[in-house]
Amino acid sequence: MAERHDKYHSTKYSRHRSRKRSSDHSNYHLYESKTPPLPQRQASIRELIKERESIRKELKNIAKLKSKTETKNKESYKKRKYEKETKNDNENPDIDSIKHEGSTNNVTKKIGSPEYSQDYTQLDSDDEEHIIEQRRQQRKQLLQQLNISQEKVDNTIVEKSTNEDSKEINSNKSIINLTTNKLKSANDVTDMFSEEDFAPNNKSDNVTQDNSKESSQLNDNWDDGEGYYNIKVGDIINNNRYTIKALLGKGVFANVVKAQDSTTNTEVAIKIVRNNDLMYKTGLKEVDVLKLINEADPESKYHCVKFFSNFMHKRHLCLVLEPLHMDLRSVIKKYGKSHGINMKALISYSRQLLLSLRLLKKIGIVHADIKPDNILVNEKKNILKLCDFGSATKVNDSEPTPYLVSRFYRAPEIILGIGYKHSVDIWSAACTIYEMSTGKILFTGSSNNRMLKCFMDLKGKIPSRLLRKGKFKDQHFNYNNNFLIHKKDEFTGREKVVEITNITTSRDLYKELKKCSQNPTASEEKKITHLKDLLEKMLMLDPNQRLSVTDCLKHPFIQEEL
Repeated sequence: MAERHDKYHSTKYSRHRSRKRSSDHSNYHLYESKTPPLPQRQASIRELIKERESIRKELKNIAKLKSKTETKNKESYKKRKYEKETKNDNENPDIDSIKHEGSTNNVTKKIGSPEYSQDYTQLDSDDEEHIIEQRRQQRKQLLQQLNISQEKVDNTIVEKSTNEDSKEINSNKSIINLTTNKLKSANDVTDMFSEEDFAPNNKSDNVTQDNSKESSQLNDNWDDGEGYYNIKVGDIINNNRYTIKALLGKGVFANVVKAQDSTTNTEVAIKIVRNNDLMYKTGLKEVDVLKLINEADPESKYHCVKFFSNFMHKRHLCLVLEPLHMDLRSVIKKYGKSHGINMKALISYSRQLLLSLRLLKKIGIVHADIKPDNILVNEKKNILKLCDFGSATKVNDSEPTPYLVSRFYRAPEIILGIGYKHSVDIWSAACTIYEMSTGKILFTGSSNNRMLKCFMDLKGKIPSRLLRKGKFKDQHFNYNNNFLIHKKDEFTGREKVVEITNITTSRDLYKELKKCSQNPTASEEKKITHLKDLLEKMLMLDPNQRLSVTDCLKHPFIQEEL
């Protein structure tokens, strides 16, 4: 029974599977893929390449035919348009009559109408070329008619009907406006590069500092890369008052020019400060100092340069000063290059220089940059005046800084970082007087450290009480107050520091002064002795022991009869 039951079930299961397979085969067409069958013929790569080349040739031929037809249509259309415009211009020469067929005034047909589509297709093929050519013709006609009717130029360009034309119209309109402006009379337009600007005229030359983009772009035409004003001989500034005649000099802060004042018909010197915020502020400080000097010395008796006025020119602060012939350095080079100037001139110049320092002390001003370059003499060489107050400060406003005053004329308290007063000007004046008497610079250190060594070669070791006050003392002295000289190693070329414990003097001031006098007489030797004594007292290392300006003026060398 069991065997029969198993056989029955196996037979039933096999019948069920065969029935299922047949149903699956009957529904196979419902799940059949719809992807198109592959082509039976498979072309080779060479055949495909040949087919591609043939298609390319056909496209090229079609393009050539199309370009030929477009060119013919373009030429015929240009010819018709040109003849029509020429005819209209001859009939009506007014500028307002110049119109373009593509304008909104002429295109009144509805889009989609046969007439409109015919005109538009004719324009579309040569649109850009046609507009450019027509604009050229219009510009020629405009230039011929501008002298007759300038007031109508702004209306010569009419609006275009399409967005593609608008850019071309705007550019052409700007070109015509520029042409119009250039053809306007010189009374309405000033060209900063025109040669006419170098001649006097009745026009105002007021210059204001505006922050517009246009003026900022023009700054490069006025200034060089460092902010100095580009000097042009013949340039007229400050409401046609001053005509620039020559460049006198160039310093750190400014250019100095010689100019003719048309109101007084006299010559003046104009200091044109660099176009720089720091220099501008420095220039304003100098103006304040010069005004104080004018108030204290209205008759200009105390040998400080006379200040007249100030104004702004193309973003440059300009100071109008009295003109002088040459600076003291040029005088030394010309008249005393190797032996110094003569004794008579030396005494006179020294006295005048000290008188200017007495005036500054009276009004509480420290010049802080006395040197031969900042001292001027007149054409007769008998009057000396102190100038260039760009570094000048009030005595109470001074702060320690190691690079104040030009290095060769820098006092030791400045290098050490000690608060300074009028005594720094006395030191610088002593260096200047020595240079006038010998034709040589007294101290020629290549750095602040070397300058201290030069001081000690002449004056001996710097006192410890002075070093203790120095803010920058540690840069040059150790804890034992021994000098640390900075040298370059002979073999490696690197900088090294060498301690010097014993300082001995190696210079004799009297011998140096006497050497520059050629066969001095007894009276001249006496004057040299007095000069040596004056310089020794003016060059005291401790500023508190240095001779005051009043005592300098009482010294026998200064009081010597000329």
